[in-house]
Amino acid sequence: MADTKREIERKYEATDATRLPDLSRVAGVARAVPRGVTELDAVYYDTPGLRLAADSLTLRRRTGGADEGWHLKFPVATGIRDELHEPLGDTLPPSFAALLRSRLRHDEVTPVVRLLSSRDVQHLTDADGTLLAEVSVDTVLAERLAGKGSGTTATWTEIEVELADDGDPAFLDAVEKRLRKAGVRPSDASSKLARALAETTPVREKKRETEDPHTAGDHVLAYVREQIRTIVERDPAVRRDLPDSVHKMRVATRRLRSAFKTYRTILDREVTDPVGAELKWLAGELGVDRDQEVLDERLTGRIDALPTTLALGPVRGRLQVWSAARRTGSRRRIIDVLDGKRYLDLLDTLDALAADPPLRPAASRAPGKALPRAVLKDYERLARRMDHALEHPPGPERDTAMHEARKAAKRARYAGEAARPALGRPARRFAKRMKAVQSLLGDHQDSVVAREALRTLAVQAHAAGESTFTWGLLYGHEEATADRRERELPEVWARASDPVLRADLRQ
Repeated sequence: MADTKREIERKYEATDATRLPDLSRVAGVARAVPRGVTELDAVYYDTPGLRLAADSLTLRRRTGGADEGWHLKFPVATGIRDELHEPLGDTLPPSFAALLRSRLRHDEVTPVVRLLSSRDVQHLTDADGTLLAEVSVDTVLAERLAGKGSGTTATWTEIEVELADDGDPAFLDAVEKRLRKAGVRPSDASSKLARALAETTPVREKKRETEDPHTAGDHVLAYVREQIRTIVERDPAVRRDLPDSVHKMRVATRRLRSAFKTYRTILDREVTDPVGAELKWLAGELGVDRDQEVLDERLTGRIDALPTTLALGPVRGRLQVWSAARRTGSRRRIIDVLDGKRYLDLLDTLDALAADPPLRPAASRAPGKALPRAVLKDYERLARRMDHALEHPPGPERDTAMHEARKAAKRARYAGEAARPALGRPARRFAKRMKAVQSLLGDHQDSVVAREALRTLAVQAHAAGESTFTWGLLYGHEEATADRRERELPEVWARASDPVLRADLRQ
């Protein structure tokens, strides 16, 4: 596994004549310690179409300096990136190839830019000698190796201030205040690579201005492309096992599949139905781990809330063993899915759909006409399922009916969210009410699943000669939760089914 570091830095413009001010006068700094000059030689890699650069990803092989080797950087926020490091080698490290697979697909990375940098470094330390930040003045020579401008060079000087590990980002504000006072200004370039590409492009191509969406098809496609982009962007995070990454990727697949169903008058279902089936498969594969994670959190929370006198027997240990057995291989399985041909073919299909969407005649209509009609069809579907759920007495049949209603509420919510840019506040209010119904029904379904798990745990505890008291107690808590949700449902549904909400959508 590659070493990972959270890089928090700021860049500033400089010239050969620029002199750093005395940064030991920055609040909290005791000394500015010169660390000498280091010569760095970095080759940056990308696809022929610069797909990585388009997503603000940086892949380089660098010699010189304490951290020479391969580096891969993912943007987190402005001025913040996750930097992954692998040892120096002649070929792209397999771990990096995997993390880039959703972007590269069938492409190979090739050298696109070489940067030769002379780096003059000083360390800002506190009174105890603890590193606060590293400040460097970099004199850069960039050479374009491929694409437009191949062979073109550019030179510049810049200042970088990188926060020490676990440092307070507010410290960078103090350093910047001192630099600005000395006439040093922030750089317009987000990275050396971005600047090198910009300055070695022979003819500056004007960026095509994004047109505001006018038709119903424009709005639906904007939403569809956003979900496709999220799936691709979440892929590396899932591979790195980052918190909530599987959930976010799974939600994007569900939103996309839901959009295909809701807006079938906009997008030809003969094209989107097969894609939706593949999205359902992907969501199912991602859900193996996520569903168990949600269940574990729920049951652990229930146990934590109990007085210690009511936790009889090795309840925590049994829960951990049971959970581990159900999770066996699930992490490896997800990675295998993301490395598989079926998934990569799906990404290619999504790209093709986004580039050449299967629009139907209704796509050219005004959004105020076509979109409300599609949203209200989803509402009607939900209303039928809610009526079916509410007519059943408590029991297994009602549990099943409420689960089906939950899925319909989620689809109606997504429909409203997709229409929000076009329909504004009415769509936002509609989606919010649908979310309230979905959340209540979701908690009810979680209680159903939890009770099944608690019964299994009780059976296993009994077979092992352990007390089953706590499992029965938790089962009763989940029954009470389900009962509360069923009693709350009519009021929540009454608010969500207010005719004014639907009338506002039509205006």
